[in-house]
Amino acid sequence: MVHTIFFQICTMFVFAACGYIMFKCGKISSAGSKTIGNILIFLSLPCVIIRSFIREKAEGELSGLLISAILALLILTISTFVSSMIFRKRPVEIFAGAYSNPGFFGIPLIISCMSSDVVFYISPFIAFLNVFQWTYGVSVLKGEDRIEKIPLKKVVTAPFFIAICIGMVLYLSSLEMPHFIVKSIASIAEMNTPLAMISVGIYMAQTDFIKMFRKKYLYFVALVRLAVIPLIVLVLMTFMPDNVVFAQMKLALLIAAACPVGSNIAVYADLYDSDRQYAAETVVMSTLLSIVTIPAIVFLFGIIE
Repeated sequence: MVHTIFFQICTMFVFAACGYIMFKCGKISSAGSKTIGNILIFLSLPCVIIRSFIREKAEGELSGLLISAILALLILTISTFVSSMIFRKRPVEIFAGAYSNPGFFGIPLIISCMSSDVVFYISPFIAFLNVFQWTYGVSVLKGEDRIEKIPLKKVVTAPFFIAICIGMVLYLSSLEMPHFIVKSIASIAEMNTPLAMISVGIYMAQTDFIKMFRKKYLYFVALVRLAVIPLIVLVLMTFMPDNVVFAQMKLALLIAAACPVGSNIAVYADLYDSDRQYAAETVVMSTLLSIVTIPAIVFLFGIIE
């Protein structure tokens, strides 16, 4: 499994290299990068989530989904607390340390080492992650003491929320859709990994690597995001029961928690007058280092399990 994870990450970096080259050659602009982001958020990731719900109901899955949601909330609460305690008054670092990139980075790894069905168990993680980013994350970047409130309309109209609702309806009703629709959803879902990593490559193309590698604090941020928090989650997982469903759920949540910094940080930093370039560097640095750390975390999970 570790080898599978490693080679999947290498494949993802090939996609990132394509984005890097395309941007450097002037074939993709900053505006084009934003368009790719919109396709990811509003189309491909929702299709990934919906596809994971298109399946036959199995015994224990709904209770597993509920447990997964509780664990996701606990993991994100812990990661937010740990990051805020470590970085204190450094808003970009708090956000970067706390919130990973499971939708664009974690899902391909989960599919590669298990199956697309397991995405079913991390959909609550993706939902709660967005809520945490919108509330606590935005409050930190704005320098406010109180947590930002989210209008209910913003939650129920969010692409990930709509996708989960559609998926749950399909799953609970056992509704059989025409084959061409299922095939279309699956095809769009398969765009998620290439587009996400091309987007990361565009971030890399706008990064001064020499200056970035000289910023020692970036390594510390990456250490918290890629090692400290995943190791805490790994310890938490040891208290969970051992069976096939829980084993898949635990590994999926662990991979989601071990992913590099979520690329949303650059968007939010830009919106709320934080250092966007530095925020983007946390994404790039952690993504580069994750080629070592994620296989290592999965290896440790295999030993413990």
